[in-house]
Amino acid sequence: MSDNGNQSCLTTAEDTVSFLLCVFHAWEEWAGLGQMEDYLSVLEYLLWVFTPLAIVFILPFLIVILLYLSILFLHVYKRKNQLREAYCNNLWDGARKTLATLWDGHGAIWHGYEIHGMEKIPDKGPALIVYYHGAIPIDYYYFLANVIIQKGRTCHSVADHFLFKIPGFKLLLEVFSVIHGPQEECVRALRNGHLLGISPGGVREALFSDETYLLLWGKRKGFAQVAIDSQVPVIPMFTQNVREGFRSLGTLRFFRWVYDRFRLPAAPVYGGFPVKFRTFLGDPIPYDPSITAAELAEKVQQAVQSLIDQHQQIPGSILRALLERFHTKHKEH
Repeated sequence: MSDNGNQSCLTTAEDTVSFLLCVFHAWEEWAGLGQMEDYLSVLEYLLWVFTPLAIVFILPFLIVILLYLSILFLHVYKRKNQLREAYCNNLWDGARKTLATLWDGHGAIWHGYEIHGMEKIPDKGPALIVYYHGAIPIDYYYFLANVIIQKGRTCHSVADHFLFKIPGFKLLLEVFSVIHGPQEECVRALRNGHLLGISPGGVREALFSDETYLLLWGKRKGFAQVAIDSQVPVIPMFTQNVREGFRSLGTLRFFRWVYDRFRLPAAPVYGGFPVKFRTFLGDPIPYDPSITAAELAEKVQQAVQSLIDQHQQIPGSILRALLERFHTKHKEH
């Protein structure tokens, strides 16, 4: 409305309502609010475009939130049971079983999680479990929960050094027997009769592998030497669609350079898609004193690769993995 139009409106207003309407329109034009509708339309369009992108980057942080909630529960549990600590053989059994139930429930609801070959995990005695490392190893968390629930055992785990530097994680790592991986400590855990889980690919495999499920073990054979020194069987493990649940941008050259230069796992992870997860345990590879660590490492890598070839369609597809939630039976590829 022009200035002349505003003046005409004000002078010809016959009643109070008409006058107020004229004043409002004049103020609206003066403040530039006439274009507000256009601005809101643009904002609505941008929100529609970027909301899905924001969601796939936010969901991985929900896993971190769950981990911190687990830590908070442990702190609460510890404080509540201080008076009973002297009378209990193991203060943390109840806490581990409770958290295992929560994580198992999360896996069942969000991923329809299944585990095949659990009978290959011994009820007693040591074994080394070697697995493929996803962008976020949430499948391994579900596996640990099932070991606690079904076997009544705690599987010790080897984790990268950076995990021990995350604020607040110390208690969680201690309660679930996570170690940073010196061979001597791994051998000690196995000789004491514990299960031990390790991913030879580690952070590098988590960041730089992709939907083709490449094993990035390089020439690592320390895990094999641990198995030989401990004289224990090695059990290969792989989870179908783990790369479709969460993916990493580590394949971008910049993030690879950052990791190689500073050993900083800075590549963003996105996803949290409710795809179907199935964990498969292969046949145990028995202790053989006649083979070297390099030979055993090659044998274990072939066993994990065999599980990938048998159970994972390459390249992985998020849509296909989502549709598998509706399959009642597992189909080998």
